[in-house]
Amino acid sequence: RGNPARYGAGHVARGRTAALGARREPVAAGWGGAGRRIERDAWIHRNASTGLSGWFGSRRVASAPVKCRASKFYPDNSSILVVGGGGVAIKVTRKLKDMGAWVWMMQRTDSRRQEIENMMAIVVNGDATNKEDVKRVFDEIDDLDAVVTTVGGTPANPLSDSLGNINLIEAAVEKGVKRFILVTSIGTGDSKNAPPPQVYDVLRPVLLEKEKAEKALKEKCKEGGMEFVILRPGGLKTEPETHTAVLTEDTTVCGPINREDMASLVCKCLFAEASKNRVFSAIDMEQLPQDKRGFNVVAM
Repeated sequence: RGNPARYGAGHVARGRTAALGARREPVAAGWGGAGRRIERDAWIHRNASTGLSGWFGSRRVASAPVKCRASKFYPDNSSILVVGGGGVAIKVTRKLKDMGAWVWMMQRTDSRRQEIENMMAIVVNGDATNKEDVKRVFDEIDDLDAVVTTVGGTPANPLSDSLGNINLIEAAVEKGVKRFILVTSIGTGDSKNAPPPQVYDVLRPVLLEKEKAEKALKEKCKEGGMEFVILRPGGLKTEPETHTAVLTEDTTVCGPINREDMASLVCKCLFAEASKNRVFSAIDMEQLPQDKRGFNVVAM
């Protein structure tokens, strides 16, 4: 599914063996049934030195936009690109790997490479605000099913919230990606009045750029047929998963959510048919005051 020359045959072999080994049933043609795992894994190791060219095929560069393959897909053996830093994005990567997906993670630097590769995910370097970087990364991955982006900047430098995400959106449509998950924030678009005014004022530069990305995603998906899901978390916290986070289409709701819970919601929405082409706010119900819990929850 990717270009092994880009990552090194040894790394690709380790990732393929781990993901297609004892934890998952083989899915490649001719390798059906658990009884042939040993034969399959031996084949992987024998061919590691040749770059697994027979498995991955040659690198493909799209010369024209591809009609998006809008159809249901499953975690096991799906190919997903996750773009973002060390918060929600890396937690999503870990969860997707545990679900059996092939995961590429786009990073501007190598500071998290060891952590990501220890999950048997593949690191691809690039800056989302650089269109050439984005094109190169997408060209390196064959048969890409989905993209998840948590890319964002700061109030002092919010450009990545719009430009970075829009570059990813345009590349995904051209590639024919099935589904695109964009993580923005409560306060974006029609949820502008949800956060307290003083909070909105501080985050306003970021939220306005995120709104541009949301608008671009809806427009590009309408033109190209790609499915989208927009997730707007409340205030993100670094604490253990509570399993009490929920989704709602109520644009007046605001509250905190832990990053681990947010990552779980991203993964649920990625594979749920019910989430297609919808916008959700994400908060932790149990972290809200009792008088703020009277809103409709969307189950996935």
